[in-house]
Amino acid sequence: MDEDLKKAIKTLGSLSSIGFAMALSIAIGALVGYYIDKRFNTQPWFSLIFLGFGIAAAFRNLYILYKRAKKL
Repeated sequence: MDEDLKKAIKTLGSLSSIGFAMALSIAIGALVGYYIDKRFNTQPWFSLIFLGFGIAAAFRNLYILYKRAKKL
């Protein structure tokens, strides 16, 4: 297999996980916030806070995956 093709396949594989990583980070943050809100009856504060944490984590993951793909 040609080296350029191998590099392209590695890069494509790495970049294909971006959407999943972003969605999962946001979903986990929202679910944790929702659980805490239900547990302590504090709607919607913890949901909003942890949703913000999830969005921040998603963009952090995006940056890390971008840097990793750039090295390939």
